[in-house]
Amino acid sequence: MVEKSNHNEIISPDHSIDITSLICPMTFVRTKLKLEKIAPGEVLEVRLKGEEPLHNVPRSATQHGHTVLSIAPESPDEPETGIHRLLIRKETG
Repeated sequence: MVEKSNHNEIISPDHSIDITSLICPMTFVRTKLKLEKIAPGEVLEVRLKGEEPLHNVPRSATQHGHTVLSIAPESPDEPETGIHRLLIRKETG
């Protein structure tokens, strides 16, 4: 899938995971494990659902030194409660 960042740049993820069925803290644990397996500079798409993962996963990724490129609802009909797509660029390490 292709995503547009806030700068109208087209971003195509290199990897993806779906953590919509998980609850915290497993949401970030799975995300972190996937980030550890990809190369610096690659982009990971994370499908997530729920208020807690929506706040915790991007925050934790940033705290671990990665860059959150975008986060957007998958469906405009469910902007707050539905599934979101988060794009994270792995930084060095």
